[in-house]
Amino acid sequence: MQKIITLFVVIFLSIPAFSQENLEEVKVIKKRKGIQKSFTVTGNTTLITSKELLKAACCNLAESFETNPSIDVNFSDALTGTKQIKMLGLTSPYLMITEENVPSVRGASQAYGLSFTPGTWVESIQITKGAGSVVNGYESISGQINTELLKPLSDIPFFLNAYGSTDSRFELNTHFNAKLSDKWSSSLFLHGNSRVSKMDRNNDGFLDNPLAKQINILNRYQYYNAEKGWVSFINFRYMNDKKQTGELNFNPDRDKGTTNYWGSEINTERLDVSTKVGYVFKDMPYQSIGFQNAFNSHDQKSYFGLNQYNIKQSSYYSNLIFNSIISNTMNKFAAGLNFTYDKYQEFVNVNDYSRIDNSVGAFFEYTYDNADNFSVILGGRIDNHNRLGTFLTPRLHVRYNPWEKGVLRFSAGRGKRSANIFAENQPLFASSRTFDVLDTNGKIYGLNPEIAWNYGLSFAQKFSLFGKSADVGFDFYRTDFQNQAVVDVMQSPQQVLFYNLNGKSVANSLQLEFNYEIFNHFNLRSAYKFYDVRTDYLSGNYQKPLQAKHRFFGNLEYETHIGEKGKQWKFDYTFNWIGQQQLPNTASNPINDRLPEFSSSYSLMNAQITRTFSSTFEMYIGGENIGNYKQEKAILGSENPFGPTFDASIVYAPVFGQMYYAGLRFKIK
Repeated sequence: MQKIITLFVVIFLSIPAFSQENLEEVKVIKKRKGIQKSFTVTGNTTLITSKELLKAACCNLAESFETNPSIDVNFSDALTGTKQIKMLGLTSPYLMITEENVPSVRGASQAYGLSFTPGTWVESIQITKGAGSVVNGYESISGQINTELLKPLSDIPFFLNAYGSTDSRFELNTHFNAKLSDKWSSSLFLHGNSRVSKMDRNNDGFLDNPLAKQINILNRYQYYNAEKGWVSFINFRYMNDKKQTGELNFNPDRDKGTTNYWGSEINTERLDVSTKVGYVFKDMPYQSIGFQNAFNSHDQKSYFGLNQYNIKQSSYYSNLIFNSIISNTMNKFAAGLNFTYDKYQEFVNVNDYSRIDNSVGAFFEYTYDNADNFSVILGGRIDNHNRLGTFLTPRLHVRYNPWEKGVLRFSAGRGKRSANIFAENQPLFASSRTFDVLDTNGKIYGLNPEIAWNYGLSFAQKFSLFGKSADVGFDFYRTDFQNQAVVDVMQSPQQVLFYNLNGKSVANSLQLEFNYEIFNHFNLRSAYKFYDVRTDYLSGNYQKPLQAKHRFFGNLEYETHIGEKGKQWKFDYTFNWIGQQQLPNTASNPINDRLPEFSSSYSLMNAQITRTFSSTFEMYIGGENIGNYKQEKAILGSENPFGPTFDASIVYAPVFGQMYYAGLRFKIK
């Protein structure tokens, strides 16, 4: 085929009327949006491109969603500075988070794993709402986030990003890329970050952000042979991350394990090795086979005051996928087998919760697409798990275009997962609460597996308004839990209870969007989100704690025309309004350490200005939380951190206040 195309081009250019002497240069320029939504893809999927990732500080994957209305970004506690993401009103454990379609943030890495992927490594992010594809597993409940890293074959030879901020955080990213032969390419990614100064702006005696240091190295190789239809990737990665937080005067060499000062250290070492091999059958481009393998070792050693938490997870994942058609290309299918193995060595103080999980599964997914206005994906898988048993996972996605530039989608699916109750709720260790598991008959910490059904309906419409492009859309999703590992902080401020759901737990999510090109290169993106997330607890039915019922998002972006030698200005402004949130029960605390039943609403503003000096060099400055809103009382019982009312986990708003940053990017193309 390649030879035929080359021959056609040679013949075409040899015709006198189209020769190079008579051919005038024609440039077709179309600006790609940073966030893209397809009207022809079956699932409700949003693509975040590398252009969008440059609109914010975006130091790691957890911070890559600040300008995207589909994901909510929150702080998880008052000490570690870690950001947590939510979608459809549910926290990240209910999302399947993959890296190049291999499960990545799961198990031991749930609390901090999103901060282990630097933003500069990311080529694009695909966000799918609702139950995802059965090809990627059975654990997805509220959606899937897949990250695509920069590819050695298409990456530039050298990239440098330097970053510094007023919260004493400094980062350096360098990428090296080389073509080893006509079929092999390699990339080396080096990332380092540190926070070196102690800061306590709210004067509670505790660090607002942890002292931190991270080294992250990724070396990947890509093989590509177009003539024979082979493509493969080999990845080697090592990361070491250290955090220290607590009282200003805490010295780990002197005070660890004592009641002199309250402190915490979280040290994580991670090793990943993965391979991916794909083959496209010659003369049958619609038929392919792929084989994915991934091994990782995640070793976290940590303590929070007198609470000690250590977890090591060794995992292996393998997935064999075959893609082909039935009769014609309107009828496609994917079938395959996968295997997972997880060895957990987990210790909570003196208690040993070590276990081994393994599963083997088979899946089949059928896709019908009439290449016009209708498509459907119907999938199912059967898995056998040593703790979850043998079970079926059905998934359905439907797309219909009722008229031009309009799309209606529906999805339904079931998800099942093991709740890693300690790894997923680590912020609660930074409190005086006791951890009590009330059920003992289940096979995961005495609990039964979590099972939920997710249903969703969405509609989007593009149109022209005053001669400029606009689009509106809505989506509504409902998650019904058949069983849930309930995390109960409503019973007592001195306890956190874990037990199987006895009653109802539902999450309803409604999102309304309006996007508009106000004038050339000046765009508005806005969304209103309503969440009704309620669970039956032992003490009654409550809204999920620390989940706002109402949220509003707005983003304005403006770019000047590209001038001489690629010079350009870029401006970006993001506004978030977060409504009231149900707070954990503190009614039995002394009055000074009580919180109201609901938090107050507040707003956040972020902005960034980028100056591009050429196609190879640019600088940027920006600010987060420009309005300087801070939670009034971020740590309960901070005067007596070893007392019965201490709690640093009830965080509904920023702790640090204003933060400004600056950085530069340099490329060799």
